[in-house]
Amino acid sequence: MLNLVLFGPPGAGKGTQSEKLLEKYGLIHLSTGDILRGEMKAGTELGVKAKSLIEAGNLVPDEVVIGMIGNKISENLEGNGFIFDGFPRTQAQAEALDILLADKKTGVSVMLSLEVAEEELVKRLLERGKISGRADDASEETIKNRIAVYNKETSVLVDFYSTQGKQIGIQGVGAVDEIFGKLTDAIDGIKVG
Repeated sequence: MLNLVLFGPPGAGKGTQSEKLLEKYGLIHLSTGDILRGEMKAGTELGVKAKSLIEAGNLVPDEVVIGMIGNKISENLEGNGFIFDGFPRTQAQAEALDILLADKKTGVSVMLSLEVAEEELVKRLLERGKISGRADDASEETIKNRIAVYNKETSVLVDFYSTQGKQIGIQGVGAVDEIFGKLTDAIDGIKVG
């Protein structure tokens, strides 16, 4: 199985690139953001709780996210693999993902991290907020908080996957197709176990 962790701060272009990677490699997209937004739209108990956390720029608790991801992996074991988008976000989640995948006789193939400067991220997210109406993209203060949370809690995963020899940094600024080419070159250069 080809299991990709697509990584980067909010606004780095993960969603855009995920769509293109899904089509090229026939993978299943596991986006915690999409899963959580679906729960929020449905008004479930999890969705209501997640909405208040997300709108404040905070992360949803590990046990909730890990449970959702574990269920999705179990439901889709016959596919070519997965793109993990927005997960893992913490070292505890990365360790839990390694265990979940090992139990299914597979593992993370590569972690691709999209690298974009903070100023560009803020600009992109404010623009996206005008189009999407997403509350977490509407305020520069909330956006900067999300980026700070990412830098404090999430960026440690670069070291986690580097230690495993699975991390590849990709410049996330430029034309969409140019960035996609860099991603596919990196993917095609790895050995899938």
